Amino acid sequence: MTGQNQKRPVVRLETTLGTIRIELRPDKAPITVDNFLTYVKEGFYDGLIFHRVVPNFIIQTGGFEPGMVYRQPTHPTIKNEADNGLKNQRGAVAMARAYPIDSAAAQFFINLADNPRLDHRGPDPVDFGYAVFGQVIEGMEVLEKMGFIPTGIRAQHHDVPVRDIILTRAVLEET
Repeated sequence: MTGQNQKRPVVRLETTLGTIRIELRPDKAPITVDNFLTYVKEGFYDGLIFHRVVPNFIIQTGGFEPGMVYRQPTHPTIKNEADNGLKNQRGAVAMARAYPIDSAAAQFFINLADNPRLDHRGPDPVDFGYAVFGQVIEGMEVLEKMGFIPTGIRAQHHDVPVRDIILTRAVLEET
């Protein structure tokens, strides 16, 4: 099956505030989706916290356990597919990365607003952008709730919720 006939994978994120469902785009970001699904199938995300919450911007997870204990990625970093044409719009799911273009591993974020400054604009690291690989199809109200949780500084990280929001389980739904 190819193109429009192919059903897109859906991952369910079960959190302490509710459920979020995201539809993945392997047609636009095959490396990123494969990497994400590997982590989902291995249970890597289970028990992690949403460690960065910036109202009207993004919510990030995939790197820390409760108490801001870092969970080391178990696979190498991947090629950045930010030039795939998908945009960092409200509800878009994208890979987090450091300054090097191809430094994304396990952490990802969900856009709470349209964030064109995070889109691919050119080949330099500052302009390359963040690879969108999915879209929230259910649970934006859960993310909006997260956006209102008070945050502070913990373990030298800013915008950390003062009360842990836990990603209890990430599951690939059967198609």
